[in-house]
Amino acid sequence: MQHTSQPSPHPVEPSPLLSSNTEDYSQISQELFSRLACFLNPLIVSLDQRIDSRLARTFLHTIVVLLQHRHRNHGLLLSELGGYLLPPDHAPAGTKRLSNLLRCSKWSSRLIEHFLWRQAHDRLTHLQENGQNALLLWDESVVEKPESLALEGLCAVRSAKAKRLKRIKPGYYNPPGGRPIFVPGWQWITLLLMGTSGPPTVAVMRWWSKRGPKAIETRTIQTRLLRQCARCWKQAVRHVFDRGYAGSPWLELLFKHQVRFILRWPKNYVLQNLAGIEAKAWHLTRGKRSWQQRLIWDARRHCHRKMGVYAMEVRHPLYSEPLWMVISRPGKGQEPWYLITNDPITSIEAAWQTIFAYSRRWQIEMTFRYNKSELALESPRLWEWERRVKLLLMVTLAYAFLLSLITWPEMCQWILRHFCHRTGKRNRETSIPLYRLRNALSRLWLAYLLYPASKSKPNYQNSG
Repeated sequence: MQHTSQPSPHPVEPSPLLSSNTEDYSQISQELFSRLACFLNPLIVSLDQRIDSRLARTFLHTIVVLLQHRHRNHGLLLSELGGYLLPPDHAPAGTKRLSNLLRCSKWSSRLIEHFLWRQAHDRLTHLQENGQNALLLWDESVVEKPESLALEGLCAVRSAKAKRLKRIKPGYYNPPGGRPIFVPGWQWITLLLMGTSGPPTVAVMRWWSKRGPKAIETRTIQTRLLRQCARCWKQAVRHVFDRGYAGSPWLELLFKHQVRFILRWPKNYVLQNLAGIEAKAWHLTRGKRSWQQRLIWDARRHCHRKMGVYAMEVRHPLYSEPLWMVISRPGKGQEPWYLITNDPITSIEAAWQTIFAYSRRWQIEMTFRYNKSELALESPRLWEWERRVKLLLMVTLAYAFLLSLITWPEMCQWILRHFCHRTGKRNRETSIPLYRLRNALSRLWLAYLLYPASKSKPNYQNSG
């Protein structure tokens, strides 16, 4: 369930460029391209100091191509991406430019990772200045390559697609069962920084393998990221974890690094109340009446739900640090949430804020879905690991730019109205129409920003 409170948008002064009678779409297209160049400017400057300036420009133009052409039916093929960089008669040259960029040894994927981290740090500063609580969402997924065998870094991953296909559908017969299906692929972890409202900011996207010479354990990656967050942000953010992180090993690390956290606890995992009684989480709260009930809007299912809340102080049997368990009761037929936090719950409002903070975790699920489907993140076919990670992080930059556009509501409304017109209640009420936004931006740039790397378009050489 996702709680959402959508205040009325702040009034924005009308811009002459976006007035309803404007016909200069080319100027607006150029303005959006300039915004992308400004967004990536610190990274482009760092690249320009390390590699040839032509490759740095190719980097920027490739992000444009990703925003123009990537979707679930078009994969991240270098020959295709390169063909869009230049006119059709120079397509091989475009592919060569992109290949030279990815295999250049003078820059690494760490450069993009540092850029994303700095962007997240700036967002945290902005949230603190505005008095908002900062949340850092953690979650993991996998990149599935079921048809691949020889790519560097492949390991066995549990197929989420197969799990969805095996799910029981009401009214259908003989659902498939059996053990989980594993396919070739690699592991994927994402950290998103966000406030209590507004779009997220990508802080970390990282991929790794459990096999081969570059093999690394999942817990090692998690520990490194937690150490980095604790060192840089200390207790300025509240970490939010799903049930996959529940357990004493991860709690030990959270206590060691002294971070604030919200962790969804499985109902059958043991906790201890203040009387020293050890029992499963659901048993400790059985028969306890809710402190309060509210009618909450469920943004995922688009309906109101009557929810109850209850909280109690608990301990983990292995640790003496105080914990509070907040229980969200969404009503008949829905499983309660058992949320563990080390922030004291001293009031009913603090308990509700913990529930609302955890409900924001649905944003990270939408991040995985969007990158896999709309940006074709599971489709690259590069053989070498480092080149593949560079391309995946470039896709991440395209996604991060789309998220940044949401903070420009005037432009978003204009471009959606003129280049991705839709009717229907669902499209009008979508809080973050990211799919439509990329579609509209693609149509605008395809019409007025053809072949960004072509020398025949001098207006693009002046940007960035």
